[in-house]
Amino acid sequence: MKKTILALCLLTGISITPSAFADDKPPRNAKPLSEIIRNVESRGYSPIVDVDFDDDDGWEIKAYQNNEKRKLKVNPVSGEIISDRKYSDRKDD
Repeated sequence: MKKTILALCLLTGISITPSAFADDKPPRNAKPLSEIIRNVESRGYSPIVDVDFDDDDGWEIKAYQNNEKRKLKVNPVSGEIISDRKYSDRKDD
């Protein structure tokens, strides 16, 4: 799985933080990451610049929309964007 995510990121130019390879992992019934990314891009978020998974929050994706950096939280099972907010470089973000 790690090799698949890494290969996907290399092909698409997405960076993944080291925490993406930690113990947090999507549930068994989660949509494939490639489908999540296609869904996010189809909604006008491009480029995607960072993808991370957290057991509590699901997929956390940083991407641009209309030249503004956004931080998205995406449900790993439904693929629904459950949170979309302006990204800030602050430590607490």
